[in-house]
Amino acid sequence: MRILLDTAVLIFAVESPDRISRRAMSSLENSDNILELSSISLAEIAIKSAVHKLDFTERDVHRAVDDLGIRILPYGGAHAFQLFGLPRHHRDPFDRQLIAQAMCEEIPIVTPDETFALYKGLKIIW
Repeated sequence: MRILLDTAVLIFAVESPDRISRRAMSSLENSDNILELSSISLAEIAIKSAVHKLDFTERDVHRAVDDLGIRILPYGGAHAFQLFGLPRHHRDPFDRQLIAQAMCEEIPIVTPDETFALYKGLKIIW
């Protein structure tokens, strides 16, 4: 099964795996699952690192992607068009794009963010 990782989950996996729920960790460790990270998450980490809101380097991201065997999921036009019909439950633009991408791809997202549950049809692992 393909699963999309929220940006926070990638960071937790590296810095504090104990913050990841048992169910979510089980999904990450299941070798039958294909772990994916959105290119939006890469942009979010780069932007927040550049303005010193996040202490997570490009090297940290590369190491996490390699260590966890994560594929990078490109963000495309179909994902952006999904935003037009997305309710405004979540105000964070990065999270809204991840939600749209997961819904468009019809894959679950691993996230601790409870606001994601407000989106009808979005499959969440936590």
